Amino acid sequence: MAKNENKTQPTDVSPADFIASVEHDRRREDAEVLLKWFEDVTGYAPKMWGPSLIGYGRYHYKYDSGREGDMLVTGFSPRKANLVMYIMPGYRDMSEKLARLGKHKLGKSCLYINKLADIDMDVLREIVEDGVAYMKANYQTWDA
Repeated sequence: MAKNENKTQPTDVSPADFIASVEHDRRREDAEVLLKWFEDVTGYAPKMWGPSLIGYGRYHYKYDSGREGDMLVTGFSPRKANLVMYIMPGYRDMSEKLARLGKHKLGKSCLYINKLADIDMDVLREIVEDGVAYMKANYQTWDA
């Protein structure tokens, strides 16, 4: 791996095979729904990034420091504790949408939910579409 290269890289693992290996029944069932849902919403095909991230699209970034690389535009990971969605580009205010989403927690660029039944999927669609549009407007993006 090059000095400035991301640790998280696309792999040749099938996202469907990865999801089939998820032990937690609810997490696996929700991930099966999200696998197709994200593809429909984004227009990008799913691709594994590292051992546990399912990404959609790819963008190129370059920091003032000179560090640059590629990363997924959006995606999710069915973790043991919850579903993690990588859908919050930058630090933009999405409080209005998030207030309508349902039960969730936030990280820097992540949305954590326990199960899809806890949230409004139409609002999630708004958030993902907004994030993808932002990424396309501000970065070079393409299908991974």
